[in-house]
Amino acid sequence: MGTGKASSMLAAMTKEEEAELRVQLARLNQEHRDLDAAIAALQDSPGSDVIQVQRLKKRKLYLRDRISFIEDQLTPDIIA
Repeated sequence: MGTGKASSMLAAMTKEEEAELRVQLARLNQEHRDLDAAIAALQDSPGSDVIQVQRLKKRKLYLRDRISFIEDQLTPDIIA
């Protein structure tokens, strides 16, 4: 098959699927960084909406979980 990434998961994954996962990963990482900035800005502003901050933090945790899941799919499973 060929690229040296010979894990069972990547071997079963097409180049298109891997590319799509990498695009999705980049988008999720960007959204995670954007949420970081939004949360910091909200927390620094006087009279910030505590519920809105909590919602953003919850979304950020969800994104972190999705990012970890996708990274696990893209990482070769060396220890079997």
